[in-house]
Formats: sequence, C-alpha cells, structure tokens
Amino acid sequence: MLQPKQTSWVILAGGQARRMGGQDKGFVAFKNKPLIEHAIDILTPQTDQIAINANRSIEQYTSYGVTFPDQFSDYPGPLAGMHSGLINMNSDWVGFIPCDSPNLPDNLVSLLCDAVQEDTDIVVAHDGEYMQPVVTLMHKRIIPKIDAFLARGDRKIILLYKECNTVFADFSAYPNAFINLNSPQELEQFGSLL
Repeated sequence: MLQPKQTSWVILAGGQARRMGGQDKGFVAFKNKPLIEHAIDILTPQTDQIAINANRSIEQYTSYGVTFPDQFSDYPGPLAGMHSGLINMNSDWVGFIPCDSPNLPDNLVSLLCDAVQEDTDIVVAHDGEYMQPVVTLMHKRIIPKIDAFLARGDRKIILLYKECNTVFADFSAYPNAFINLNSPQELEQFGSLL
C-alpha cells in the first residue's frame, strides 16, 4: 500500500486565469488570504514535499518554496504542469492539486494513496458524480506518454487518462471539496459557503 510519505505534491498555478481577468490566480485573495496559501495550508499537514508549478510571478511563488515552470511553452494547460511536476519531483508518485480549490479535504493525500493498486498509473479524485481531473496522483512511468501526448498537440487530460491504467478515489463524502474559484463572481458566490 502506498504511504503518503512516499509521495510528493505540486500545486498547479501555471494557468493564464482568463476568467479571473488575467490576474495570477494564486495571488487572488479569498477570505483575506491568497489562494496559494490556502493550497499550501491544505497540503502541509498531509505531506512534507510540496512544490509549485507556475509560469509567471516565479519570484513571488518561490518565496513559498520550490517553484518550477512548464517545460512546454504557450500555456498548454494543467497537463503541462503535471508533466513538469513528474520531471522535477524526486518521488515515483507525484500528486497534484489546483491553486484555486480552497476547500479540499484534510485527508486528500491518504484517500488518493489508498486507491493505488499494483498496476495503477494514475489515481483521479471522483466526487460521486464527476471525476475531478486536476486532483490526481500519478506515477513517473507515464512521463513518456505525456511527452508524446503533448507533442502531438493533445491537451485534454481525460484522453490521457484513457491511455493509462487510471483508477478513481472516492470523495463522495466531500461534496463541496472541489469548488474552484475561476472568476470574481465565484469568489463572491462561494465566499460565504466555504
């Protein structure tokens, strides 16, 4: 059984945040604290290996810890951040969360680890209705598949998951865990809920 201490984690903050008016989403304040700090606070009690994937504001992000950009240019999406995380982190298993989901549960790491089976490549969180493709745990052996996938111009994470041995971790007990804050309207809407 995979233990949380055998994993490392990357907070994905490398997007363009178009719906947030182009602001760097990690530094958007939610409940008087930047979203990146919410993400760090979620992971810190669960793991001691945390890094950030970012493509701008690198110096600011580095003040929170190890930070690295995508290996691919032109913001090809979260999969590029995952690729970079798999390359840069030392553990065989690397987990990922988005920087804009401040309500992820405090047992996220163990729930994903518990779902790993002998031949698993990827574990994806599932809320009971939908998979949550950016909350995931991946094994480094899939790096060549991601290389090929991105090189041919594919971007949809779900298509990659179909090419790998992907299993799901049950997060149905946490219905509000995956609320992500993509716009000023969502910041306002969920401010009173979370």
